[in-house]
Amino acid sequence: MKKTLILPLFSLLFLFNIAANAQAPQVDKEGFEIFEMQEGDSTIIMKKYFLVLLKKGDKLDHDEAEANIIQTQHLAHMDSLAAIGKIKLAGPMGSDTALRGIVVYNVTTLEEATTLANQDPAIIAGRLVAEIHPWWSLKGACLE
Repeated sequence: MKKTLILPLFSLLFLFNIAANAQAPQVDKEGFEIFEMQEGDSTIIMKKYFLVLLKKGDKLDHDEAEANIIQTQHLAHMDSLAAIGKIKLAGPMGSDTALRGIVVYNVTTLEEATTLANQDPAIIAGRLVAEIHPWWSLKGACLE
């Protein structure tokens, strides 16, 4: 029980710290919203991305061959967007639930994120639906 209380408290304190030490969001030369905050003697730059939760759609009645074609097209769509820098992170979930995967779009507006998500063949076919959220992360952060 203590662990469930610590995580929300930590998250809340982290957000209060950001709010207390952050400047108002501004737009950089590439059109992305950013804000800076001081952490000791370091300046941290946060950037707005768009987090897309890919969820099971309501049209799952495709036969296996058609489902495989849609999946191949879905992956090609993701690869093409990653190749031009529009996707910074993507992958499937490790469990068989309604949440199928996540994508982090590196675009300047919710409208562009929505347009790119809606061009995904798996979304067009109804196998997936996208839930899109603005998401702040350390500019240049990466997973190892």
